[in-house]
Amino acid sequence: MRVPLSWLREYVDLPATETGRDVQAKLVGVGLEVETVEQLGADLKGPLVVGKVLTIEELEGFKKPIRFCTVDVGTANGTGEPQEIVCGARNFAVGDKVVVVLPGAELPGGFAIAARKTYGKTSHGMICSSDELGMGDDGTHGIIVLPPEYEAGTNAIELLELVDEVLDIAVTPDRGYCLSMRGIARETATAYGLPLRDPALLDVPAPNAHGYPVKVADPIGCDRFTARTVTGLSPEARSPIWLQRRLQKAGMRPISLAVDVTNYVMLELGQPLHAYDRSLVQGAIGVRRAQQGEKLTTLDGTKRTLDAEDLVITDERGPIGLAGVMGGANTEIADHPDNAEGAGTTDVVIEAAHFDAITIARAARRHKLSSEAAKRFERGVDPQAASAAAQRVVDLLVLLAGGTAEEGVTEVISPGAPHTITIPADHPDKVAGVAYGRETVVRRLQEVGCDVYGQDDLTVTVPSWRPDLTDPNDLAEEVIRLEGYENLPSTLPKPPAGRGLTERQRLHRRVGRALAGAGYVEALNYPFIGQAVLDQLGLAADDPRRVTVDLVNPLSDEEPSLRTTLLPGLLGALRRNDGRGSHDLALFETGLVFRPTGDEHKAVRLPVDRRPTDEEIAELTTALPRQPRRVAVVLAGAREQAGWWGKGHPSTWADAVEAARAVAREAGVELAVDQDQHEPWHPGRCAALYVVIDGEKTLVGHAGELHPRVVKALGLPARTSAMELELDLVEQASEGALQAPRISTFPVATQDVALVVDKDVPAAAVEHALRLGAGELLEDIRLFDVYENAEQLGEDKKSLAYALRFRATDRTLTVEEASAARDTAVAQAAENMGAVLRGA
Repeated sequence: MRVPLSWLREYVDLPATETGRDVQAKLVGVGLEVETVEQLGADLKGPLVVGKVLTIEELEGFKKPIRFCTVDVGTANGTGEPQEIVCGARNFAVGDKVVVVLPGAELPGGFAIAARKTYGKTSHGMICSSDELGMGDDGTHGIIVLPPEYEAGTNAIELLELVDEVLDIAVTPDRGYCLSMRGIARETATAYGLPLRDPALLDVPAPNAHGYPVKVADPIGCDRFTARTVTGLSPEARSPIWLQRRLQKAGMRPISLAVDVTNYVMLELGQPLHAYDRSLVQGAIGVRRAQQGEKLTTLDGTKRTLDAEDLVITDERGPIGLAGVMGGANTEIADHPDNAEGAGTTDVVIEAAHFDAITIARAARRHKLSSEAAKRFERGVDPQAASAAAQRVVDLLVLLAGGTAEEGVTEVISPGAPHTITIPADHPDKVAGVAYGRETVVRRLQEVGCDVYGQDDLTVTVPSWRPDLTDPNDLAEEVIRLEGYENLPSTLPKPPAGRGLTERQRLHRRVGRALAGAGYVEALNYPFIGQAVLDQLGLAADDPRRVTVDLVNPLSDEEPSLRTTLLPGLLGALRRNDGRGSHDLALFETGLVFRPTGDEHKAVRLPVDRRPTDEEIAELTTALPRQPRRVAVVLAGAREQAGWWGKGHPSTWADAVEAARAVAREAGVELAVDQDQHEPWHPGRCAALYVVIDGEKTLVGHAGELHPRVVKALGLPARTSAMELELDLVEQASEGALQAPRISTFPVATQDVALVVDKDVPAAAVEHALRLGAGELLEDIRLFDVYENAEQLGEDKKSLAYALRFRATDRTLTVEEASAARDTAVAQAAENMGAVLRGA
């Protein structure tokens, strides 16, 4: 909301010395966000005067039309002689009054004016357009042509009100009343402790049976409709300069007198209005819901297909306006005598109505039509201001266009009572932790516009312009903000000693540090997905990851659901970075996924006046989907760069598996790896990841290289690998707080074994058998060679060579002890996997 300071002073008697910066500080103090204070005309220097065009000579021989003019500027030039000026504009004629800047002046932007020779003539000044004076768009895109009553030589800086200060205020959705001069003036008066001249306090005639007929078929969508009629308007009447300038300073473009007046009153009182050409309205005006598929051409020239939820204004023909959003082209005000009907509008019907905020907000978004009217209705408009706003429009049209107000006044009002709230007098004290006292609370609520009764318990009647005040906490906030947020004491919380992060939180942090230390970069992604990406991942129709929680109000129609896996977000981040030139990538993310079980029910609404009970919290929890925490990594490109230190190597499925092992190590858990087939991984390069929970082998995730079809569908680099596992299950497999390993001072005994097994036997399974057989003396085991040779080993056989490290914590192992442990490990592998010691 742009608020000219000169306009604001009409409603509040601010001290003459107060600047826009001073007012900004006061308004910020009462909770408004004043983004900027614009200094209009700060760098403008005169002489800038009204001039009368005496002669125009068309100069020929140039690429564009050029005119040599003589202009009467009175005595502003010091001589009284006509001023000679060269101008290229075409929208003025002899006898017109224009704005002339004379030599020695300076226009906005530091443009100094001096006599100069151009097009073979000497130009002593310039005839100005609104853009050159920093006035904003006036709709003409040409020279300013003033009304004929202004004398030549009149100071145009004062006439056009070029010097002013404009406050640009960011109005939050709950403060819709501040989208008006009336609302800002009320806040200013409260901030300064000054009286307010309320522009809505007008003498309004009572409704009668002689007004324009109106039928409201949907009283919920429209609970108030006021109609007034003004006849005999002069089609040639134009908006006066003061009205145009106020609209321009507020960020609106002057259009025509009738439209400008409705816009002006909307800015003044916050009540959107609409003026219909009475000659184009057929029959009674109606308000109803649209029929599905109905058509309406709005004032912007767009033909719109209406929805059954849209609220429309109608006449006998059908819709003539999208209620609260934009009027229809078929009843548009004709502001020029050369229009298609041959004459301008002379009779108008003024609409001032109050519409349901949600209905208007949905219609504006449905039709992608964010108008000034819709912006106000969806934030809340004062329903009691409709009749005053209509009267204000009538008064201005009678004054400025010579019209006559008809005696008929139509008001259709749905019965309703003002909203009342009961609040303990000390409730704001408890919320703020400050002893305000009853008198202060009552005074501040009255300044807001509330009627307050009672002693210990206050009965507060909320003003009609504050629909955002619905409960005691809202009233407490009003008291606190008017008393000053800066006056609230700062009190640091005192946590009990000895408490820090939980073991679960420590695990999550260790996992993040471990992956970052391994070269992965954390990527935080939005938790939203769509079915399209699940199709690209190649998930089967019955895959549980396809069962999603759908959002009522998604940020994007393409991603309307909560994620069931971390991979779509990570793979999207990898694709974006690869497309921007970063080809060697290793990303990770930890976060929640959302897995509905089908047992969810509608959530109960928890109380806000007390702490919910454990039973209420448990009931709420059962309404939520399962939300396990997961960790995932994705890799592409080189895992290690080549250089003078040696050859690098590309990232492979093995790196993804190793990332899973790193996560498991941080939890002190042994991770078992088996071959598997699981979308979206390559069927021959996919590993299933297991841990043991309560004695049972439990699947916690998968790792490997992505399927080529998935890589192609998502536009990923070739051979992209990924890992995802459920961190909550890994935590359950943990035996509590991670214990630091004991470092033995005794030497290690190394034994190598090469075992011959069938080709389809996983190396991880053989390793697991060796661990079981080796016992407690085994410190580490590592696969260091895989050998295949049909002549030496036999068909469908392979040799797996492992390095076994044995160590005792209390003694040096003998050769016999190390060999015995090795033989036991080999025997276990032979029993479990059919392994044979190579060379035996």
